[in-house]
Amino acid sequence: MRKRHLQTANMTDDERETPNVCRILLVEDDGPVRERLARIITDWRKAHLIAACGTLGEATAAIRDNPVDLLITDLNLPDGHGVQAIRMLRTTRPDAESMVISVLADDRNVIEAIEAGASGYLLKDSDPINIIDAISDLLAGKSPISSTIARTIIRRMTGRGNTPDPQPDDATAQPLTPREMDILWGIAKGFTYGELAERLQISKETVPVHIKHIYRKLQANNRSEAVYEASRRGLIRL
Repeated sequence: MRKRHLQTANMTDDERETPNVCRILLVEDDGPVRERLARIITDWRKAHLIAACGTLGEATAAIRDNPVDLLITDLNLPDGHGVQAIRMLRTTRPDAESMVISVLADDRNVIEAIEAGASGYLLKDSDPINIIDAISDLLAGKSPISSTIARTIIRRMTGRGNTPDPQPDDATAQPLTPREMDILWGIAKGFTYGELAERLQISKETVPVHIKHIYRKLQANNRSEAVYEASRRGLIRL
């Protein structure tokens, strides 16, 4: 059963009175990923997790009912798009910040999120410890952006964003094995090598071997490109 969002009643009196505690709203539809990110945020003494939501509806209710300092959201949600939550927060709390954590790195989603008000954009292949670093940077007035996203923005600004990259012939592309599909699903959800090994009951050293084969077959250089190409080919649905 999907865990409903957490209520502000869990905040202590000290947290309410401490201005340095950042009140964070997390929006992620994938249960295991949401729980992992929620644990990272909860363990950080400078943050209070107001809610961990699985849908846009839950997110909008949390924004309406709670004072949010930072929204961390995925983009593809079961009942809408994370950009809608970003826009709502910008309207209701103009001083609040928003950051995207997603597997989507295409021009349209990146630019739409930034134009809606996102000040940061991380890909889900970011190491967990970098998430806290990114939040700290954002609250310090910086804009944490994954390198792939930075290239997307630069490409768009230099007028190359509308030129489609040459695509491989899907008919002649090498098919992925069932195990490679399992691995691909896992990296699309943002799992680490260790988490993938545990879930699939395989050696941790085997995971990067499978990922190397996936990159080769999809003609990708990193996780984000692999997920994007797999989605384009219809191998996975984001």
